[in-house]
Amino acid sequence: MLSWLDIIAVFWFSVVWSGYTLYAKKRAKTSTCLSFEMRRKRNDWMQQMLRRDNKMADVGLISTLERNVSFFASSCLLILAGLLTVLTSSERLSTMLSGLIPWSVQSEMQIQLKILLLAFIYVFAFFQFTWSLRQYGFGGVLIGAAPDGKALTPEEQQLYANRTAKVIDQAGHSFNYGLRAIYFSLAALTWFIDAALFMVVTVLVLLILKHREFHSKILKALQEC
Repeated sequence: MLSWLDIIAVFWFSVVWSGYTLYAKKRAKTSTCLSFEMRRKRNDWMQQMLRRDNKMADVGLISTLERNVSFFASSCLLILAGLLTVLTSSERLSTMLSGLIPWSVQSEMQIQLKILLLAFIYVFAFFQFTWSLRQYGFGGVLIGAAPDGKALTPEEQQLYANRTAKVIDQAGHSFNYGLRAIYFSLAALTWFIDAALFMVVTVLVLLILKHREFHSKILKALQEC
């Protein structure tokens, strides 16, 4: 069975991941960050889309975004297949890890639980990516159904642009949740080495995500555009 340190590490991992998700979502409403800036840019994009007669460029951009998300969704399925394969040979994996990490003796059940944690993370990521893919599809439909901007009043243009941008923005959020899961899955890999290292790397991943979301150079560049 799992030791107390392992149980604490899993609890710590869950708290850090869910806590950062709530923190980032709440702070994005009151301070500038990548999510805030991208929401503004998507709104500008939709306003420009309504003014264009030919919307093929906008459809092409949506298709590119869908391909990116589809790649990650397919990758999650491949990783899940690999994890399930490893799960059936957990005894061999336990023997291999005992040779590589002699100070950390792990039973077959412990190895299986750690593999199941990784599988859960990638199942979550897969659902987020596929939901993002569907939402980008909804955004493509709204672009295809967009009325002639010249026939709309400025208020009607703003309203349609805001609603369409919101749909695409929600797709972007779901994609971010999936990417965040992959980042934290890398922290979960260190659990096979040591529970204390697992907790430390979890915090390190949180700091990397926080820096990129709220203090990165790309954020400053977006603010200046």
